[in-house]
Amino acid sequence: MLGFWDLVRLELRTLVSDRAIMLTLFGGVLFYSFLYPQPYLQQLPREEPVVVINEDGSQLSRQLEFMADATAQVRLVARVSSLDEARQWLIDGRASGILLIPRHFYRDLLLGKSVTLSYSGDASYFLVYGTIAEGLAQASGTLAAQVKVARLLSHGEALPQAATGWSAVGLNVLPVFNPTMGYVNYVVPAVFVLILHQVLLMGAGILGATQNQQNERGISGYWQKAPVLPLLLARTLVLGGLFLIPVSYFFGFCLDHYQITRNASPTTLWLFVLPFVLATTMLGVLLGALLRRRDLPSQIVLLSSLPLVFLAGFIWPVELIPAPLNWLAQWLPSTPAIAGFLRLNQMGADFAQVAPLWWQLWGLAVLYGALAYYWLARRQHQSA
Repeated sequence: MLGFWDLVRLELRTLVSDRAIMLTLFGGVLFYSFLYPQPYLQQLPREEPVVVINEDGSQLSRQLEFMADATAQVRLVARVSSLDEARQWLIDGRASGILLIPRHFYRDLLLGKSVTLSYSGDASYFLVYGTIAEGLAQASGTLAAQVKVARLLSHGEALPQAATGWSAVGLNVLPVFNPTMGYVNYVVPAVFVLILHQVLLMGAGILGATQNQQNERGISGYWQKAPVLPLLLARTLVLGGLFLIPVSYFFGFCLDHYQITRNASPTTLWLFVLPFVLATTMLGVLLGALLRRRDLPSQIVLLSSLPLVFLAGFIWPVELIPAPLNWLAQWLPSTPAIAGFLRLNQMGADFAQVAPLWWQLWGLAVLYGALAYYWLARRQHQSA
């Protein structure tokens, strides 16, 4: 009869000798830790190249060009003579946006007529398009306000009346949970939790599916004869224990390397990590017990990654997610884990404020542990 520590030793040896699992658990974490944050390192798009079609040629229209170029969002790279030429710049990728200043721009503004400025941008990248629109709207709005004040003052209007619509109260915006107002603090911490969730699921799933595949080929192993409960506990201890290394790497080195805000104490984070790793490991063991081919866990987990990102509630508001989908998402450890980690580490919440999510993770660990026990016992019965 195999003892518990014999099972731990066998599970560890099986795990370490499987290159696919080791590459998934450790190589995948290392790879994604540097690959995923790369698009967000610049935090926000800035200095987007824009071409100008100035059909007016007045001093005021050139002032608008200067003001647009002075914004942080826009950089004027060329002045062209026609819309077709500007469109070609956009198609060739030499520019990301177009500003069209219409004829009689200066005259119509002085006469108080409505003037339409045309903006266009590469909408295939929403962040780029929004940045260009923001910069050009900011420049044109500022110029329009200056022209309005100058015109009314020239007619003898009092300054308070000329400045109608201007607020006497200044706005001082202080971002609370995202001090850099960038995407690294916003996106990367939550995605790190999802990466840990998916990688652990794949590693545990591959281990179990490989043993099921060997059963069907008539290859015998310790997993066919060992008591189910000690086998489940040994597998959980080995997988979860080893995976604490990638967890420490993500929440230690990676947060410091990318200068991500850290508000939670290490003790609080580790207290929340424990049920998350346990629930994810149990779900991975269950996934491995259900599947009979070692290539299936990776395919299933990878296909589920993008839906889980949107269902987690940090990119797409929870209120806009259909209730049935949101209900289904609550049965996966990644959903409460992401919500809890963001509240603890990014928002500085007390542990009592995330206690319901913590208990939810413990509940999922118990549920998937019971299901994993049942399916491991069933596989043993089938192989016998």
